[in-house]
This record gives sequence, structure tokens and C-alpha cells, in this order.
Amino acid sequence: MTPGRRFARLATIRIRLVAILSAAVLTALGTVAFVSFSEEAAPPEGTSESTLKPVIGIRTFVAPQDITVTTDVTYGARPNGTPLHLDVCSSSTAGPEPRPAVVSIHGGSWTRGDKSSDDWREVCQWLAAEGFVVYSVDYGLTPAAPFPAGIDNLQSAVEWIRTPENAARFGTDPDRIGAFGGSAGANLAALLGTRGEGPLNEGSRVAAVAELSGPSDLRGEAMTADGVTERLQNLVRRYLDCDTMSDCPQAADASPLAQLDASDPPVFVANSAEEFVPLAQATRFASALQALGVRHELVTVPGGVHSIGLLDADMRAQVAGFLHATLGD
Repeated sequence: MTPGRRFARLATIRIRLVAILSAAVLTALGTVAFVSFSEEAAPPEGTSESTLKPVIGIRTFVAPQDITVTTDVTYGARPNGTPLHLDVCSSSTAGPEPRPAVVSIHGGSWTRGDKSSDDWREVCQWLAAEGFVVYSVDYGLTPAAPFPAGIDNLQSAVEWIRTPENAARFGTDPDRIGAFGGSAGANLAALLGTRGEGPLNEGSRVAAVAELSGPSDLRGEAMTADGVTERLQNLVRRYLDCDTMSDCPQAADASPLAQLDASDPPVFVANSAEEFVPLAQATRFASALQALGVRHELVTVPGGVHSIGLLDADMRAQVAGFLHATLGD
């Protein structure tokens, strides 16, 4: 079945209430501090790391034995010449046909995080087990590399993946590249999808985006709305290198919602109802996609679980199903 036929309607919004793992399950699996948007930033003043909410999500995934991981492949360099790296996860039992690719973008408040962390390595292996060639990418972080360094790096990574030599090396179909991210990485994945115009199989464009808990609108009005914490405001302000959110002209360029146009790829959006990134960020993004006729799905989850903490078995199935429907098998 072609990707287009898997969508009966141009714009689909599915709001599902997904059961959150019970406290008993969390205890059985081990409640350890989870690396995510809020946790990867320095904790609020007077708060220790141990008080941050533990979540589980992707840690319920067990990677199969046939996943091959190629680490620290150089795809570019920072302005000072320091190499930029990515890891590649793929199934060693896949056939010879070129497969769709997914660029995996770690979270960490735009200040921390690593493609090789245990949790993001599991994301890489999970998507590879679903049949994708997965490129888990490191990118410039603040304060050393404020916006737009990170998104510029990621666009360079897509261009690198798409070259005939690199696509052939890793068995990738250069016409079918998608992006996945959580938290700050979700913001960047969505921006990768909305930045620029034109065909989705050329240059740094991607053909699908799946994002979890991503801030979609970093502009002043959205960042001072109800539900936005001072901590989130400060993270955004530092990322954009602005003194105040009311005087931050680059905020629009960093906001996927502000960059949308009708040529943009299908988008999967998921967010918890009471988490660090307000649900309004997801619902307003979905409404803007709907208004432009861009294919999309919106999944809301009760509670406060964040980013790849949402990736229990049900959410993994929904994300993978969306990526298969838009990128193909």
C-alpha cells in the first residue's frame, strides 16, 4: 500500500487517552532519573536531581540481537573545526533494497544531551527494529552554540545522509528521510520539517516528522501564556540568546509553528496533558497544520510524562505506524 493511500483524509487528528504505567509497574522496572527536557537542564535552584520525576517510556523496549550500531560517523564540523558525529542503527537482517531513514534528535533543553546516551541509543535501536535506517545525530548546544547552530547542524546532517555515496553506504533511500525528536529535540525535528520550502526529497527537507513534547512556538506571547513556567521561559531565552522574551526577534525563526507552510511534511504530535511543555503548544501546532491542510496526528496523554518517557509499547506502535504510513516500508 502506498503511503498516500494509508491516509484516507488529508488531515487527521486523533486524540487518544493512553494509559500511563502504574506506580507498581514503575517500581518493578526501577524508578531511575530519566534524561529529558527538564531533567537534562540544571535543576531549579534549591532542587536536587533526586527530586525530579522519574519516568520510564522507552526503557520498556528490549532491542533485538540483529541491530547493528555504527558509532561516531563524522558528518560535518563546528566553526572551530571540532567534528560533528552521528550514530547509525540498522537491522543486519534487512534485505538489499534501500530503506527509509529517520533522523533521531535527542532532547536536553538545547543545552545537554548526547546521541549515545542509554535512552537515546534505545530510541535508535527501536526505530531500526521497525525497519528504518536511523541516524542519531549530535548537534551544537548552548551556550557554546546558540540558535541557529543546532538546526543548521541537523540540516547539514540530512544533506549528508542524502548524498548518493552516504545513502548507498548505509542502505538508505534518499527520497524517504523522516525526523523524530523528543522535547528540545522535538522542537528541532519539527523545525527541520517546517524550515524551508519545496520538494520533501531534496536538500535538507524531510518527508515526515514525529515529535514528542516539543515546544512549537517560542515567541513572546506564547512563552508568557498560562501554563508556561518561568523555568521554561529562561531555557528558551538562553537558547535564543535573548535578554527578554518580549524582545527576541529570532524566536519566530526558532518556532516550527511560525515557519509552517502548505508544502511541509506530515507531522505526528504527542504531548501529556500536565507536563513541562504545556499541552497548548501541541494543540495550537495541530490547529495550524489543520488550517494549512498538512497531514497530521495529535495524541494527548493524561498525566505529566514527558518526551521519550511517553514511548511505552502503545505509543511506540503509534509513532512507528505513522512513520511507515508516511515514509513507506
